[in-house]
Amino acid sequence: MPKVRHKRLDCSPGCAVEGVLALIDGKWKGVVLYHLLSGTLRFNEIRRRLPNVTQRMLTNQLRELEADGLVLRTVFAQVPPRVDYSLTARGRSLEPVITALKTWGDAHLELEKAA
Repeated sequence: MPKVRHKRLDCSPGCAVEGVLALIDGKWKGVVLYHLLSGTLRFNEIRRRLPNVTQRMLTNQLRELEADGLVLRTVFAQVPPRVDYSLTARGRSLEPVITALKTWGDAHLELEKAA
């Protein structure tokens, strides 16, 4: 099991928000989490859903999500190698947050189109 990285924050009136944003910061982490809400995906399946991400960047983002205990990486000993990514219970607990961001984004895009 990967070691979970915990970022220490001095608790101030927004530290909980800061803590969540520290976990999902990065251009692709939130989108990866969103796609994993639908279930387990292999690396190339994630990559196809994010055509603008480089392989290196996706690998780094997945490693950080794994290190933070949000994503589970399962390696199967077979030829060719198979690696699955899924949300941990901690990652799944972000579902309301990710869903709220999507809902807000959808509404915001509609306002932009109407303007």
